[in-house]
Amino acid sequence: MSERKPPVKLEPAQRTQLVDVQRRLFLRSGLTIGAMSMLSGCNLEDGDQVDKVLWAMSRWNDKVQAWLFSGQRLAPVYSEAKLTRPFPFNAYYEETDVPDIDLSDYRVEVSGLVRDKQNWTLEDLRRLPQRSDITRLICVEGWSAIGQWGGVPLRTFLEHIGADLTAKYVAFKCADRYYSSIDMPTALHPQTLLALDFGKVALPPQYGYPLRLRVPTKLGFKNPKHIGAIVVTNEYPGGYWEDQGYNWFSGI
Repeated sequence: MSERKPPVKLEPAQRTQLVDVQRRLFLRSGLTIGAMSMLSGCNLEDGDQVDKVLWAMSRWNDKVQAWLFSGQRLAPVYSEAKLTRPFPFNAYYEETDVPDIDLSDYRVEVSGLVRDKQNWTLEDLRRLPQRSDITRLICVEGWSAIGQWGGVPLRTFLEHIGADLTAKYVAFKCADRYYSSIDMPTALHPQTLLALDFGKVALPPQYGYPLRLRVPTKLGFKNPKHIGAIVVTNEYPGGYWEDQGYNWFSGI
């Protein structure tokens, strides 16, 4: 068996170019035959006109996925024998750059369309009902891994703070400057967790310590780590990768 080569480290300019290429490929992968025919008169290598069509089709795909989504259909669950060991680290930075969070000062800020806007400690979150699932995380880069995640169902948390459950979005801001958002039906899905544990212990730093979102019905980049703020809103909040062209809904 050949030795696995270490990942290539990219300079900032190279990383920006790679992200742009990946964004375009990701958008184009979701195009229908009809959409490709719309692009037949465009320069597929570059151009504002191509971007406009890609963005339009991406938003259309979001709407179709949202229409097909079932709030009660569960993602597959697995036995402990199926756990991926070791579970891979993945972020837009190196593992050595995982943020160092001081728990003595850590609070989750709550804002937007909610009745109770008090901040939350980890102890507060652990007092709420908990759930644990062994599910598969699927990355847009083409790999997947099975892990065990435990924590508070997001629906339980939203109900507890008196969130407007008819609002469109729940957004997340993170200590590593990442941000993302999900639709309310996905937020209310029984398997969507504010994850506090990985396996049977508190989240390690590389997997999102002290709090991350775990959404087994969406691609991995919709599972933000190191959450520091939660916002319920009707204003489209976007996301780190979504604002660079990735599909916002990104269901699986």
